[in-house]
Parts: sequence; structure tokens; C-alpha cells
Amino acid sequence: MHTFAAAGAAFLICVLWFDLMFDVQVRGHFGDAVPAPALESISAYYRRVTREAWPMNRLIAVVMILTLLVILLEIVFGSYNRWIGWISLIAAASAIGLARMRTIPNASRLGKASDSAEEQSRLARAIYKDHLYCLAAMSLVLVLQLSAYAKHSRHKEVPVHATPQSAVL
Repeated sequence: MHTFAAAGAAFLICVLWFDLMFDVQVRGHFGDAVPAPALESISAYYRRVTREAWPMNRLIAVVMILTLLVILLEIVFGSYNRWIGWISLIAAASAIGLARMRTIPNASRLGKASDSAEEQSRLARAIYKDHLYCLAAMSLVLVLQLSAYAKHSRHKEVPVHATPQSAVL
């Protein structure tokens, strides 16, 4: 279970990394409007990923759901490290819930580029902050899941007892 949860978290971290490559253009512009070229770049990116990237953008939603499901199964059927499952579930659900309820609608709206420059700047800053939170939360999930995998007795190497050379002769 830990392997699948870790894979889902890693995939979502990769997606967040790509989003953040555009989002970072708002840094340094938290008090004033984001420059027009940066807003155009961010807006064009979110137009592509929210509208034109079908069916790949649906894959992200599927991975989000499967990651949550695997963590739930880990809690229900796992007999070890329940606290890792619960913390993973809280972190993943909070990040995925934030993305579903606020970040995706904001990105879709920013992708339309129909609001004023001030409103687009506000949306871009909100998306950037949301993505930073989601990156931290999913990184926590990944670290917890990898550590749980490494600590479990079924995943430790068992030493192989070698036969002494003198016994072979």
C-alpha cells in the first residue's frame, strides 16, 4: 500500500512542480499588480492545462482519488503505522480538497483572462500560495509513506547465510 500511496504523492508533486514553474512569476509582486507579461504567461499556461489538456488533466484527478483511496485502505487494512496513514490522509485530503475547491476554479478563471489586471494578479498569487501548501502537504505524504515502507519488517533485507568454504570441499 505504501508503494502506491508514495507513487501517487510523487506524481502529484511532479504536477505541482510544473505549475510552480509558472506560478513563481508572482514572487516579488505581492503588494502591487503582477507585470502584464508574467500574467499573460501564467494565464496562457492555465488556459492550456484547464481546457486544452484533455484527457491528461483528468489523469491528475484520477491519481488524486486513487491516492486518497490507497491511504484509506492502508488505514483500514494495515496493521502497522496507523499514525502514518492518518497523517498522510489528513495531509493529502487537505491538499486535494484545496485544489478541488479553490485552486482549480481559480486557475480556470485565470486561464480565461477576462478579469481586470488586479483581479488576475490576486488569482495568480492565490494559486501560487495554494500550490506551495499543496507541495508541502504532498511532500509530507511522500516522506511518511517512504519511511513506513522502509521501516516495515517485510521490506527489510534478510541476510543470506553463506556456507563456509571448508564445508563445500
